[in-house]
Amino acid sequence: MTSASHPITTELILGGQKSGKSRRAELLARDWLARSADHRAVLIATGQAWDEEMRERIARHQRDRAERVPGLRTVEEPHDVAAALTRLSTPHTLLVVDCLTLWLTHWTMPVGVEAMSFEQKQTLALDWQVQAAMFLIAVRKSPGPVVLVGNEIGLGVIPMGREVRAFVDALGTLNQQVAQVCPRVTLMAAGLPLTLKEPR
Repeated sequence: MTSASHPITTELILGGQKSGKSRRAELLARDWLARSADHRAVLIATGQAWDEEMRERIARHQRDRAERVPGLRTVEEPHDVAAALTRLSTPHTLLVVDCLTLWLTHWTMPVGVEAMSFEQKQTLALDWQVQAAMFLIAVRKSPGPVVLVGNEIGLGVIPMGREVRAFVDALGTLNQQVAQVCPRVTLMAAGLPLTLKEPR
């Protein structure tokens, strides 16, 4: 998926479930680490284990990553990804954020959102807008490459329910905003990368 002649730069990787998004991000991290002894790679994981199935999934991903990319360190940050980018980014460090979709879920559809008042939901929406703006600034100002993994879920059936439709709209908007600040954008399908945007 990558080659020595292919410069590693900030990249947005989109795709559906099991499309190869995370695997591509891991391969980019592995290539980055192999290019210099000074290079470091850090995964910013946004997933949280709310149930047993999710705990098992996270543990499996951790084991698989440790085997495929031993030098990839993991930092868990489900909410303030902007601050994590600012804190961890250096010219010699590649950061992987996996994934933007779960990060958005934590902000816009947190546990207990059904019991929130209208005013609380409005405040949450405003907080998300501030966080998203800070995140885009952090990506743009990052001194090292940032690899961002997200789902493309707007290609299927229009979902039932206002909240779910609002989430799909919010994710589509986030993907567009992130794509604007990333020099490279890749769409994954069946494990194969399709380049949507290349650095000038």
